[in-house]
Amino acid sequence: MKSSEEYLQSLKQWLRETEDSPLEEMSDFFTKRLEGYEEHMSVWKTSYRLFAEALPRECRKILDLGCGTGLELDQIWQLNPDMEVTGIDLCESMLDKLRDKHPDKRLTLICGDYFQYDPGCGKWDAVISFESLHHFLPERKEELYRKLFRALKDGGVFILGDYIACCGEEEELLRDTCLKRRKRDSIPEDRFVHFDIPLTLEHETSLLQNAGFRIEKVLEGDAVIIVGRKAEK
Repeated sequence: MKSSEEYLQSLKQWLRETEDSPLEEMSDFFTKRLEGYEEHMSVWKTSYRLFAEALPRECRKILDLGCGTGLELDQIWQLNPDMEVTGIDLCESMLDKLRDKHPDKRLTLICGDYFQYDPGCGKWDAVISFESLHHFLPERKEELYRKLFRALKDGGVFILGDYIACCGEEEELLRDTCLKRRKRDSIPEDRFVHFDIPLTLEHETSLLQNAGFRIEKVLEGDAVIIVGRKAEK
């Protein structure tokens, strides 16, 4: 396993090698890579299982942000086939694949921007997201977390499985690089691009706590899984 110093050196080298590469629009990025996507993501197999196991069995109504082809849902439905899921993703072709895989499930799919989606108030037993939110700036994420907190029922959970920065230097480096490349390519703020800008675990959990969540569990592995709960009144 690489040390943090070795990892940062390889990251900086990769950023130098890709310096002139244009940023790709999010939906286009995943549409182009749909074939072979699930095989590529199989490296997260253990994390998908742990993510599914972290979801309380009593949850029935689930909102999945950035659901893609539903790799996390494949595992969740194995444990509880009766869960009702609403999934949101920017990529229509991925939603089509998810729909084809699970025609027998209680599944509602929305092609759109989950930052703009109105999840309601006190509606969901759980909100989940796996390997999606590391593409967005913390200012937008904290606003979203506050909205999700309101959307959960009392006692509901938000489960985040994601790429976490190893240190503040990685977080700052990737954020600065992304902002510079967006400016270079004249990409407006409201357009989503595929570029990783993960936060440190401390930063991520602080955003969740600021939104009102009580952090119940953190599982660190290939993906870090954070379980936050909306305390019952």
